[in-house]
Amino acid sequence: MAGPYNSLRASASSSNQNFTSRILFLLTVLPLTLAAFAFILQWRGGLNDPTTRWSPDNHQFPGMGSSPPTNLAHSLSSTSSSDCAELLGRSASPSFPYYRDWKFNFGADLKPKICITTSTSAGLGQILPWIFYHKVIGVTTFFLFVEGKAASPNVSSVLESIPGVKVVFRTRELEEQQAKSRIWNETWLSSFFYKPCNYELFVKQSLNMEMAIVMAREYGMDWIIHLDTDELIHPAGAREYSLRQLLLDVPGNVDMVIFPNYESSVERDDIKDPFSEVSMFKKNYDHLLKDTYFGMYKEATRGNPNYFLTYGNGKSAARIQDHLRPNGAHRWHNYMKTPNEIKLDEAAVLHYTYTKFSDLTSRRDRCGCKPTKEDVKRCFMLEFDRAAFIIASTATEEEMLHWYREHIVWTDKTLNTKLMRKGILTRIYAPMAIVQGLRESGIFSSVIASAQTTLSKDKFLSSIESSNSSRVMESVAISSRKISGGRESQATGRKVLETIDTAHTAAVPPLSPPEMDDFHKET
Repeated sequence: MAGPYNSLRASASSSNQNFTSRILFLLTVLPLTLAAFAFILQWRGGLNDPTTRWSPDNHQFPGMGSSPPTNLAHSLSSTSSSDCAELLGRSASPSFPYYRDWKFNFGADLKPKICITTSTSAGLGQILPWIFYHKVIGVTTFFLFVEGKAASPNVSSVLESIPGVKVVFRTRELEEQQAKSRIWNETWLSSFFYKPCNYELFVKQSLNMEMAIVMAREYGMDWIIHLDTDELIHPAGAREYSLRQLLLDVPGNVDMVIFPNYESSVERDDIKDPFSEVSMFKKNYDHLLKDTYFGMYKEATRGNPNYFLTYGNGKSAARIQDHLRPNGAHRWHNYMKTPNEIKLDEAAVLHYTYTKFSDLTSRRDRCGCKPTKEDVKRCFMLEFDRAAFIIASTATEEEMLHWYREHIVWTDKTLNTKLMRKGILTRIYAPMAIVQGLRESGIFSSVIASAQTTLSKDKFLSSIESSNSSRVMESVAISSRKISGGRESQATGRKVLETIDTAHTAAVPPLSPPEMDDFHKET
């Protein structure tokens, strides 16, 4: 009996060993299989967790990659195929630091506090995307000096309903107050006085910036930026896609931060919504190697008067402090010292200039100069603006469109690719993704629908004595008298100011980028 018993026991032991081996095999293979399956799903895009993908530890935000969101590449108006657009539209997505269900419920806890001031006559189609884009990247307060379409009841009532937006109307009372302001009686701005069109706008912007400084102090702002409504801040180089983070990292001894501007390079002549349709930009000289800039200058200029169509000296942010003043629309200054300034290596102002064919006629319609080479110098500071005005005033619609395509639209794909490889041109998709996400969320239509009241001109005039503009101008006047040494004459005051303010004898106008002549002079 021992033989069979031993044989049976050996068989049972062998069976147990086989079972144990199978269990161990399954325990080993199953996790590996699941891991491989998860990896395949992630690689193919099957797992898409927005909480981890756009978490604070992952600094790759929509638009920061080298390729466009899928729906922007194929159909800018389509919403079905872009995971970026889906994320931007979801209420739980932490895609941006200040995104809270697109309601922007941030305020006292946000540091530093940043405000933007502008002078505008644009409509809601341009102003609303401009405001809310900058809200997304951390701006809390906007001082809008409005006239024209922007001052109309239908537009201004909507703007006034937006939290953080302060609207100042350009009335006769306001102009009389500004005529008594400090900078109106100083010499550094006087060379721009009593000239039409761009010169007149430049003076208005400077006077409005002077008021905005005082308003910014009243609202406890830390930084102030002057920006037009066809310009967007691109806070590249920050740990987040955040202007707040960018300025938070600026050393405390810096008074002014300069953002070099990039200029839009449109690829079609039928652009309707520049912020959502333009992704190609020409880089600023400050962000290029000198040899690259001058080596590719002629190809990048394409027969136009300069490398950029319009200005090339960027915009700036100023730290709110005593004695701050504007120095024209592009810079700030201080009455008591030369500001310590830095220029950013990656961040930029994206300037959407001449992006629509209608921009030609709009400039023509608001400027009353004669379309001659001599007379347009009274209206425009930059050569391309002068040429565009003459074409818009003298050519037929068909001739204008031909000129627009030849001088503004980038239709040569071979040249575009070459300049892209050289670094002259670049793709920037973040603003497209943000603005499209805002539009799809319904925030613009919601703001318009919720604006139930309008501020009539009569109501505004009756309350102007207690309005921000009155208090601001009173503060400006008091500040001027203090620094000027009491009740002195304007002539004496000017002499004092000239003595104090020797670093900048004239306002900084919009300037063109360096020209080839500058390169030849250096060599």
